[in-house]
Amino acid sequence: MDLTKREKRRLRLEKVRQESQQSQVEYEQRLEHQKQVQEHHTKSNKTKYYVIAAIIGTIVLTTAAYSIYSINKPGPYDSFAKCLSEKGAIMYGALDWCKFTQAQRAMFGSSFKYVNYHEYQELTGIKKTPTWVINGAWYENVQSFDKLSSLTGCKL
Repeated sequence: MDLTKREKRRLRLEKVRQESQQSQVEYEQRLEHQKQVQEHHTKSNKTKYYVIAAIIGTIVLTTAAYSIYSINKPGPYDSFAKCLSEKGAIMYGALDWCKFTQAQRAMFGSSFKYVNYHEYQELTGIKKTPTWVINGAWYENVQSFDKLSSLTGCKL
């Protein structure tokens, strides 16, 4: 049985249409697959960002907590410095620029916050810093803890 030209052409067109529809379905399936892969990568990236943010947050909080603890923990000379202030001992100095005042402060460490400290300009007549005023007497230069203890009766 011989097909006419018209029937052959119609069969070829039908075959081309079927192949075209099949190609379109395959194309749509590839697009859907790519979309799923992309969504998976996006979710994976978000998870990575959340993990990194959590780690950074933990580090920041730990550092802040340690800093607060370090600032607030008792210093080794807290009671001595408090006693000096209670006995009326006053230290006059120049923390901004005087290395001797800075050295006296360093001796107390974190306990310096309890020392009754004033800038030297607040008392006229100071020639050297630091100057300690204890019971009305002036003691110039850096003073040892032993000397401050003997002058005030404060225990080390």
